[in-house]
Amino acid sequence: MGSKAIEDLIEASSGVHFSGFHLENADASSSIVGPPVTSSTEDVKQPFVIGVAGGAASGKTTVCDMIIEQLHDQRVVLVNQDSFYHNLTPDELQRVHEYNFDHPDAFSTEQLLCVMEKLKIGQPVDIPKYDFKSYKNIFPARRVNPSDVIILEGILIFHDPRVRDMMNMKIFVDTDADVRLARRIRRDTVEKGRDIGMVLDQYSKFVKPAFDDFILPTKKYADIIIPRGGDNHVAIDLIVQHIRTKLGQHDLCKIYPNLYVIQSTFQIRGMHTLIRDAEATKHDFVFYSDRLIRLVVEHGLGHLPFTEKPVITPTGSMYTGVDFCKRLCGVSVIRSGESMENALRACCKGIKIGKILIHREGDNGQELIYEKLPTDISDRQVLLLDPILGTGNSAIQAITLLIKKGVPESNIIFLNLISAPKGVHEVCKRFPRLKIVTSEIELGLNEDFRVVPGMGEFGDRYFGTDDE
Repeated sequence: MGSKAIEDLIEASSGVHFSGFHLENADASSSIVGPPVTSSTEDVKQPFVIGVAGGAASGKTTVCDMIIEQLHDQRVVLVNQDSFYHNLTPDELQRVHEYNFDHPDAFSTEQLLCVMEKLKIGQPVDIPKYDFKSYKNIFPARRVNPSDVIILEGILIFHDPRVRDMMNMKIFVDTDADVRLARRIRRDTVEKGRDIGMVLDQYSKFVKPAFDDFILPTKKYADIIIPRGGDNHVAIDLIVQHIRTKLGQHDLCKIYPNLYVIQSTFQIRGMHTLIRDAEATKHDFVFYSDRLIRLVVEHGLGHLPFTEKPVITPTGSMYTGVDFCKRLCGVSVIRSGESMENALRACCKGIKIGKILIHREGDNGQELIYEKLPTDISDRQVLLLDPILGTGNSAIQAITLLIKKGVPESNIIFLNLISAPKGVHEVCKRFPRLKIVTSEIELGLNEDFRVVPGMGEFGDRYFGTDDE
């Protein structure tokens, strides 16, 4: 499905509008990790910065709170533009009812930029606390530590191009003017103790003209426009899903579009911890390896071609779903790859599975010893099974054999648990139309060409031959 079709589908189902925004490329001008930014001590992974703008009382804070709630397993910090109001002078305090808090000059944009620059290079910052009764900063300031995600929220957060350029995603919350006014009256009278007449007077003098002159024109910069604010749950779910995809995307995925790393969660991280532990029992190693392998297999199956299939449900209704690819087979690289066969059979009943045995000769040499493949393998989609991608030499030997047997490169999906960057580089550069699906990218290889941190000799640990 193309990006335009995705946009049409989302707009139809959620009311969210995508203004020049594509699900796979929301941050075309700046990547989530981008070029490494060097601090005084180390290279720092840059955070994913989201800007949320819209008129006063449009529901921006609600949208931010819902995003933060759904990203509960990520480090997220909210930076509010309201924290950067200028302290009012004594003369301004005397005429506070004539002061326009919705004008760009009411904010200290330079201070906001300074805070953001520090957060982006991994430095903690102090964010002012602005008191709307005294119209001054109060102490102590709010201490904020570096995070994976920074949400910048404010009515004029898109006004300054320097602030906009820091954002990976820009969201404009679009709410009807009458709804915004009703919310503002309720908020200012209850939370700020203001007189309703004062609120209406300020709205007509400053809030509405400022919205028309300064806020509404910034809507054109938004990647995503959310009608109805926090009431639009579908739109927010889609946004969070996209953010999660970007956060889980390894640097190598940006280099090789045919590399897929399954989204990490605390569950997946916990299973990796268990199978990497040198003291893990064979039972635990096999049990949690099987769980991870099943996730990799399921993700790999999601990359197979499919056709639409309408069915009639028990209620007599029509449901248009998909029909799975039937021409499929697995090929395991003996012996470690055989550990992945049970998960594949559990997902694909009766699937044919071929075997390839490759003998390692020294550090780089590989020799094909044995192969037993389906006779019609050239007509099938092939799932190549090997839990570890290290140097890439064995993988290249196996893939080359499949291609010689007539399997189109684009019909091969290579499934593994962990991949070393060297192996990814070697395989993806040589076979750009093949897909690799893995659960984690490793640090690299040691002097013995073993994957580190790794999990040892996978086949020996899985089949219980490590003590032989």
